Amino acid sequence: MIKLMVETVAGLTLERREAIVKRSAVDVSAVFEDIRKIVQDVRQYGDRITLEYHRQFKAQISANDLEAKPEEIKAAYESLDPKLLAALKIAAGNIEKFHRAQLDREMWAIEVQPGILAGRLLRPLDRVGCYIPGGLAKYPSTVLMTIIPARVAGVGEIIACTPPDQGMTANATTLAAAHLAGAHRIFKIGGPWAVASMAYSTATVPKVDKIVGPGNKYVTAAKLLVFGEVGIDNPAGPSETLILADETAEARMVALDFLSQVEHDPDAAAVLVTTWEPLAHKVIDFIKEELPSLPRREILLNAINHHSAVLMAQNLDEAMDFVNLYAPEHLQIVTREPFAILPRIRHAGSIFLGRYAPVPVGDYASGTNHVLPTGQTARMFSGLSVDDFLKKPTFQHLTKEGLESLKDAVILMAEAEGLPLHARAVAERFRYV
Repeated sequence: MIKLMVETVAGLTLERREAIVKRSAVDVSAVFEDIRKIVQDVRQYGDRITLEYHRQFKAQISANDLEAKPEEIKAAYESLDPKLLAALKIAAGNIEKFHRAQLDREMWAIEVQPGILAGRLLRPLDRVGCYIPGGLAKYPSTVLMTIIPARVAGVGEIIACTPPDQGMTANATTLAAAHLAGAHRIFKIGGPWAVASMAYSTATVPKVDKIVGPGNKYVTAAKLLVFGEVGIDNPAGPSETLILADETAEARMVALDFLSQVEHDPDAAAVLVTTWEPLAHKVIDFIKEELPSLPRREILLNAINHHSAVLMAQNLDEAMDFVNLYAPEHLQIVTREPFAILPRIRHAGSIFLGRYAPVPVGDYASGTNHVLPTGQTARMFSGLSVDDFLKKPTFQHLTKEGLESLKDAVILMAEAEGLPLHARAVAERFRYV
């Protein structure tokens, strides 16, 4: 039974508002200690721990089974449905084009004042690890979204890890997509074993500088545990969408957009915020009418009843306040003038403007990245980009005159901080002049 009903933003109790805003944000605390043990064991014993876990996929497993061989990758690529391969190539082309546009100048410098030149360099990471979820579902789109930006950034070596199927075989579509995207090595390792192997290195898996890519709470916990040893992207949770719509939106399309979000998994979330009450009721009516005949019905029902909502706002200002409070992973704006609303968005992972920009186009093929902040973390994180694979060291060059112009300020500040040798390092250069 669907519990969905029209609620007003102003009428939400504090408890209800909190439940909607918090949705199904991942709490890894319950699994943290178990995952810590796995991570520490992999760090200490390497491949042995990984092989023990992965023996469920192949009884007589060896370290040689952990990496996809060139012939396996070639066979997967050649076995792919030509139409699917063509679709992947279209998506890959758009993703590459969008991410190439993100590249900054390799070097720039300015004269901050006479005699003082300061600038910044752009340098890619040496080696990164891309985690590709597996298990019940396969995500070739995530392969493209993680590997292509790393390649565009100029990363020296890109490795991918993905959970294996029975027989220690990797999903053919995942392998083909990784090859198409430009991965250098692909390992058939899943969960915290993959994360720990990439973070600390084993006899089989090399150490990376950064680990990116979404995963379940066990993968998220492992990434948090190895942070500091390696870099990580933002911790990801269940997928979510907020749809902001007015009287120009078509109820059927909004309802389908709502439903397409909650088919991800039982913890997914969809929220409609509208300023037009008839739309809210029509959307709920359509969802109730369609749900009995839809696939993945139990998943849909759980996500709708536990993490989703249809909200009425008195006006656009109230709606915008809620949008920014919610800080959605995906924000879909279906209004008369969506671009007029864009400047008012402070917190969102990826924004979809207009009736012809449903979230799935960003999930797959429009070029923007679908590895995005969830659970309100769009307040402080952005989606995956080439910036995640780049370092930006700064440099400076000072002439004698340039240093002299700053000498007194630096000495005074160093002395105020109780660091006399800092002051002396500057003063000494003028002592015998």
